Amino acid sequence: MNENPKLLYVEDDVSLAFVTRDNLHLQGFDVTHCTDGMEALNTFRNKHFDLCIVDVMLPKMDGFELAQKIRMNDPHVPIIFLTAKSLQEDKIHGLRIGGDDYMIKPFSIEELVLKVKVFLKRRIVKAAEDLPTKFNIGNYLFKYDDLQISCNGIEKRLTQREADVLRLLSIHKNQIVKREIILREIWGEDDYFHGRSLDVFISRLRKYLNLDPNVQIENIHSVGFKLKTN
Repeated sequence: MNENPKLLYVEDDVSLAFVTRDNLHLQGFDVTHCTDGMEALNTFRNKHFDLCIVDVMLPKMDGFELAQKIRMNDPHVPIIFLTAKSLQEDKIHGLRIGGDDYMIKPFSIEELVLKVKVFLKRRIVKAAEDLPTKFNIGNYLFKYDDLQISCNGIEKRLTQREADVLRLLSIHKNQIVKREIILREIWGEDDYFHGRSLDVFISRLRKYLNLDPNVQIENIHSVGFKLKTN
């Protein structure tokens, strides 16, 4: 069974947040609510979210700064700004720093729900269309569609799941990919048993990639993995 989409909702107005969160829950969304920017950033860094709804005027860290830091962690997660400000400059600034849309308070819950659904659907379609299928990893050529890696004339056939893991690491080459992101993207959920399976697949991929000493899959303890190439 697919999990409900996970939303990070950041709003310091408790009354508004209660109504909005309740309506989003009724629409089948799994909503995590935070009341300030720092709490939201820490929450985002420790959990997976499919979309963020961010008020601009927040204590401890405003919504614009929060969005910039979210973008540093995830370049693709959709961000919808909520604000009482209607100035054109604020809208443009919000979009320039990585926001995807802007809603002025007071806003329609129905419109917010519609925007959330549109962005989530668009993200799924875009992900399916945009993912590359061929990668150069050091001296290796990885052909995802053929489930194959080759190096110096030596070819190795991969299982579908091995190829899925390697593609995700290859897309983010030389960057840390969090364990929970890999597990949710490929296994569909983050739990202990899938985590052990992931470790087995990482061990296999390390063996397959040992013909090039400049290629390695680094384990970042308790965080994730990084496919490193020089």
